[in-house]
Amino acid sequence: MQKPPRLTADAALFLDFDGTLVDIAETPEAIHVPPALVALLGDLHDLLGGALAVVSGRQIDVIDRFLAPLRLPAAGEHGVQRRDADGRMQEQRALDLTLVLDAANELARVHEGLLVERKHAAIALHYRLAPQLEAVCRDAMARVIGDQPQFELMHGKFVFEVKPAGINKGVAIDAFMHEAPFAGRMPVFAGDDTTDESGFAIVQPRGGVAIKVGSGPSRALCRLDSPRAVFEWLVAARDLLASPGHNDSPRKPE
Repeated sequence: MQKPPRLTADAALFLDFDGTLVDIAETPEAIHVPPALVALLGDLHDLLGGALAVVSGRQIDVIDRFLAPLRLPAAGEHGVQRRDADGRMQEQRALDLTLVLDAANELARVHEGLLVERKHAAIALHYRLAPQLEAVCRDAMARVIGDQPQFELMHGKFVFEVKPAGINKGVAIDAFMHEAPFAGRMPVFAGDDTTDESGFAIVQPRGGVAIKVGSGPSRALCRLDSPRAVFEWLVAARDLLASPGHNDSPRKPE
């Protein structure tokens, strides 16, 4: 894999949150968001004419809290929620997750180190503090949803998540790309997890840039080593876009 090309003024920039913009922490609430990152994202949003969106497994209100005072275009819960550039919210109807929540809570009661996260339309079972329980978590979540087609079990970094089937980050990015100010631009998406692969599958066939953050196999053609490397790449992009004579044509990976 190669380093991503420089960001140009006609890019549509999509950014995952955990593991891409910020380092993953032991619990979802323990992350650290540097003030410089918030300022940087605000600058890039302006320089790209509003064509910057956060695409995350988090809920949008949680993203807003961590990035306050910014309220960027965003997709939350892997696309279950989406807020467009005009601030309009779209949200998929939540399924009945009672049995899933009960099973996850019971597992967390029995096994120390598990954390249950209740979202609008999904249940996430985190096992970062108990990685030896991966198979136990997977089997329990798979068993509770059985063969019900309306549910999908998704595996991310130290988390299993039950969510509505057929919704993913790629679908969310595709929706953004049909709307102003994203439409007609070159899509660029950076993400670190297996849940970001659906986004990579959308941007690269459009002539865009997919950036895998960190180690591991990926369909993305570009790579950055860490959230720190992402930050430095974005700083360089901001500085270039803010300088005179930046309106060059986009450059694709060679």
